[in-house]
Amino acid sequence: MSERPRLTVLSGPSGVGKSTVVAHMRKEHPDVWLSVSATTRKPRPGEQHGVHYFFVTDEEMDKLIANGELLEWAEFAGNRYGTPRAAVQERLENGEPVLLEIDLQGARQIRESMSDAQLVFLAPPSWEELVRRLTGRGTESPEVIERRLEAARTELAAEPEFDVTLVNTSVEDVARELLALMDVV
Repeated sequence: MSERPRLTVLSGPSGVGKSTVVAHMRKEHPDVWLSVSATTRKPRPGEQHGVHYFFVTDEEMDKLIANGELLEWAEFAGNRYGTPRAAVQERLENGEPVLLEIDLQGARQIRESMSDAQLVFLAPPSWEELVRRLTGRGTESPEVIERRLEAARTELAAEPEFDVTLVNTSVEDVARELLALMDVV
């Protein structure tokens, strides 16, 4: 019997390209299961309940947290996000590779709750490139950008806490490296 796959957590600073890498990887390997987070924020246009997020009320989120039904949760920009525990454990028990794409705070909580998880840090090719990505969106005010840059400095400093670092020089290369780490090649 093959050993149960490990949970793989992909984290890194805002703007580093986590969701782009994951989207590319899932296009090539749809068998990799990406955990769907619960959130209290309202759906954006085109987002579907159960596909992009599980959209829940504040009361529902309070219950999930109180009952220990989340592997990790965090508050971000006034909304809460969390990873439902049962679905992740069920997939792992079925021998499916599971990927979580979460922030630093969430990755630290996963380290506490599932010590055998593989934590992967996605790093930018350089600080300048990260600044370019964070400011290049053109959708945020200078104050928000400054807050994001400040957060990114803190997030980059956490790199040594992770098992593996991948540098996002090419989405294709990083997706391939991530699949190899997950033994899905």
